[in-house]
Amino acid sequence: MSHLRLRKILAGPIMAASWPLGLRPVELSSIDPRLAHAVLEEALPGRIAPFPDWHGNLVTDSEYDPGLCVAAVAEDGTVAGFIQCWTSNFIKDLAVAPTFRGRGIGAALMTHAFGLFAKRGADYVDLKVEPENTAARRLYTRLGMVEVPG
Repeated sequence: MSHLRLRKILAGPIMAASWPLGLRPVELSSIDPRLAHAVLEEALPGRIAPFPDWHGNLVTDSEYDPGLCVAAVAEDGTVAGFIQCWTSNFIKDLAVAPTFRGRGIGAALMTHAFGLFAKRGADYVDLKVEPENTAARRLYTRLGMVEVPG
């Protein structure tokens, strides 16, 4: 499967995340990780390993940092979205539960991640996206990401 590599340059001030009403960012380590996994499975069907494998691989990966895995959580504890990033300045997965789409959650998670990386001194952050995923590509372009050789 081919992918495009996109990059966000983090020079200059990074816009603060604008969270939809009733949602807040929460580190994965502060919630039941099964809730984040469920959002990934729902948003990316057939692409996410079963929970024991996913979680085991995640927390033992050398690029794992719990501060870079963030859920968008509603006041009732529902996980509306999740972003999983690596310490190599890479966004591995972004998922928003279908019932929460269209509310700016993906943009909030991405902008939040940009801020986290900028605070760590990163010059840029990358991700890969499938060329046919036009909705994701529109979001990433709107957030200032540009294609780079991959």
